[in-house]
Amino acid sequence: MTFLGARAQYRRADSGEAAVTEDPHGIILVTLRELERSLRALAAAHPGPYPAGHVNRAFTAIYILQSSLDFDKGGEIAVNLFRVYEYCRLRVAEAFRREPAPRLADAAEHVAGLLAAWQQIGGKA
Repeated sequence: MTFLGARAQYRRADSGEAAVTEDPHGIILVTLRELERSLRALAAAHPGPYPAGHVNRAFTAIYILQSSLDFDKGGEIAVNLFRVYEYCRLRVAEAFRREPAPRLADAAEHVAGLLAAWQQIGGKA
């Protein structure tokens, strides 16, 4: 999937505030921001009912982030990012299945750390 395809898919899932950008760094920035927002909304809704829109947005954002990784060029960093995204995916899946204590706030904190780091390298990339 290309960045443009991923962005188009994300727009279909969320016609809200996602900024339009052609820059790959900007696309990841918007996606991380939206993932953090959805994880925090889901954590605030615990123990449910969880807003379906945020469940869908979180899954879509995670898919975009995972599919954008280049394991050949990214090496260990790409593998570790995949693990963080997979951790988030599993937490959202737990919430979707209405399992007790899905640790959504913990997942949101991991994404917040990635988002802060991504914002810092923005001008340097």
